[in-house]
Amino acid sequence: MYYQRPRGGTMKALTPTERRAKNKRDKKSLVDQDRSHGVLLYDRGNPIGWCAYGLKQEFPRIDNGRNYKRLDTLDEPEKLWRITCFFVDRDYRKKGVAKVALDATLDSIRAKGGGVVEAYPVTHKSARAWSKWSNWFWFGTESMFERENFKVIGPMGPHHLLMRKTVNP
Repeated sequence: MYYQRPRGGTMKALTPTERRAKNKRDKKSLVDQDRSHGVLLYDRGNPIGWCAYGLKQEFPRIDNGRNYKRLDTLDEPEKLWRITCFFVDRDYRKKGVAKVALDATLDSIRAKGGGVVEAYPVTHKSARAWSKWSNWFWFGTESMFERENFKVIGPMGPHHLLMRKTVNP
C-alpha cells in the first residue's frame, strides 16, 4: 500500500495493528474498484510468490519521490504501467520464481492493451553489496529486467534505477 498512497496522511499516527487493518481494508477497496493489480504464483496450491503492478495513477507516491523527479521523464507515454514489488517465499528464492512473476506480469499488461512498463530495480553494485539481506530485492534486480530488454532511463539514487520497456498488445 505504501506506493498506492499519496504522500502524507495519517498512517504514522496509527498503531501497527491499526495500520495493518487499514492497509487490508484499503487494499480490498482498491481491488474491488479494479485499481490494484498483481500476479500470484503457486506451487501445487501453495502461494510462493507475487508481483504487484499497476497504472501510473495507481501509484501516486512514486511521482513525488525526489529521485524520480530528477529524471527526464517529461515525454510521458499515454499508458504507463509500474512494477513496484516482488515477493518470493524463502524456500523458492534463487530458483527463477521472480522471473516467472515478471513474465506473467508482462503477459497480463500485454492482455490489458500494453504500454510502457516502468521498474525500479536494485543496481548491480547494490545487489552484490546487499545480497545477504534478501528483503532488499523486493523491487527486483537490474539483471532480471535487462534479460527482459528493459532499458535504463537513469539512476534513482545510489541503489536503484529507473528502467522501461514498451509492451505491445
